[in-house]
Amino acid sequence: MPAQSSPQVLRPAASAATSLRTVAELTGARSAGAAAGWENIEVTGIEQRSNAVRAGDLFAGLAGGHAHGARFAHDAVAAGAVAVLTDPAGAELIGAIGVPVLVHDAPRTVLGELSSALYGDPSRKLRIVGITGTSGKTTTSYLVEAGLAAAGLRTALIGTIETRIGGVRVPSALTTPEAPQLHAMFALMVEQGVDAVVMEVSSHALALGRVDGVSFAVGGFTNLSQDHLDFHADFEDYFAAKRRLFIPDGPDSAASPRPSVAAAVSVVCVDDEWGQRLAGEIRADLAPGARDRLRTVTTRAGGQADWTAGAAIAGAGGTQEFTASGPGVEVDVRLRLPGAYNIANGLLAVAVCAAAGVEAETAAAALAAVDVPGRMQRVDAGQDFLAVVDYAHKPAAIESVVATLRTWLADGARDGRAAGRLAVVVGAGGDRDAGKRPLMGAAAARGSDLAIITDDNPRSEDPAAIRAAVLAGAEQVPGAERGEVREVGDRAAAIRAAVAWAQPGDVVLVAGKGHETGQEISGVKHPFDDREVLAAALSEKTRDLTHS
Repeated sequence: MPAQSSPQVLRPAASAATSLRTVAELTGARSAGAAAGWENIEVTGIEQRSNAVRAGDLFAGLAGGHAHGARFAHDAVAAGAVAVLTDPAGAELIGAIGVPVLVHDAPRTVLGELSSALYGDPSRKLRIVGITGTSGKTTTSYLVEAGLAAAGLRTALIGTIETRIGGVRVPSALTTPEAPQLHAMFALMVEQGVDAVVMEVSSHALALGRVDGVSFAVGGFTNLSQDHLDFHADFEDYFAAKRRLFIPDGPDSAASPRPSVAAAVSVVCVDDEWGQRLAGEIRADLAPGARDRLRTVTTRAGGQADWTAGAAIAGAGGTQEFTASGPGVEVDVRLRLPGAYNIANGLLAVAVCAAAGVEAETAAAALAAVDVPGRMQRVDAGQDFLAVVDYAHKPAAIESVVATLRTWLADGARDGRAAGRLAVVVGAGGDRDAGKRPLMGAAAARGSDLAIITDDNPRSEDPAAIRAAVLAGAEQVPGAERGEVREVGDRAAAIRAAVAWAQPGDVVLVAGKGHETGQEISGVKHPFDDREVLAAALSEKTRDLTHS
């Protein structure tokens, strides 16, 4: 839909022309009363955003949640689109437009394969690694990219925090871009000499066809826990979306007209029941021909699997080390990231790199230098306690981070440090899965000495109503199992309150927003970075203590 400014468009400098006849043959679309000779019109790109159209594009007018994209077809043509692809309802909305209109009953189902074809099937010229799961996608992606780069490959990264192509950083609006933008980026990467791409693959992307047409060399699965149930009907639907990265055509392949996106090699963490189920279904459900083509590798931090991790040894400053054992190889892995869940992420990363053709020793050595923005990120202003920002915004993620920090406190007490306390600042986002809000509150309260319930990104919802749901979950935890619970609506004030509470040897965790640099309230995004706000509060406290 139109916007005040055009979005950044990442495309190759040159694209081959494709005739509308070929487009119709590839998709099965039909012409809606176009003038004679329409088949010979050539397109050089594809775009579903009218404000990002370039001359020579095919505009895809798709049905959306709020409006039909076909309503913006005239804007797209004015910007240079030479043809439109839409559904029957969209064709009626468009009316007379002066360019050919191709009609397909379900254009989204062919958008990915068509986008790939128009840009020369670029994903088949790259080594593409897709990482999916509820938690750990970003951390694992950063670790895998480091491992591939250490082997001399020119890499690119597509994810929640950023997109990097040839060292150029582009902020990510979506964890996984829409299919036209994704395949255009792949073509740009090929043009710039990229060898391997590591990308986070969200459940939305899999369900909505954003990665249709992508040729994945390796798919990695981290875990599954409650999230996005505002979008998915239930856990089974959520799991089915994730499953599509690993099993051709998904669980309903007979009924689905969409092409397969299944990775050539599947690397599955089986630490939880969903990973165990996924690995079993990949192996059991594949047809004989597919079973010959696809390979499944499992990882497990503890227990039996193809790749396993030995006991973790905690080091100074939150580092940890473990031995990763895989088929015929043992390598020592050192991480700058604390927590048992990061052992799982690190092990998965080594196995994924190995599946992508990189020596395990090379990949493991590279992991030691990786920091991930907003993931267990320490903020230090000279204070005498630990302050951490983390992206944890799901119940299971909060439980894991809290458990990690509790372990750090316990280890410190055994090593002679003061027995510190833990404060957690947490909120929940608006217009998202409301069912997880009380669970998040309970997870924060159960593991902390002080839980401060505050705002996250309220978006269009009433912030007080969101806080009430989180607070209700916190207060349902029996008093003997939780510490103090406070409600502080203003997020900056909540962070300052946690810092003011902290004493030497304590830990302050600010959870939920991680790397984000804005806070969305009533549709307006205001500048807000937890790391900056926390650093300012810490500096103020240390300054006051110095002058007192």
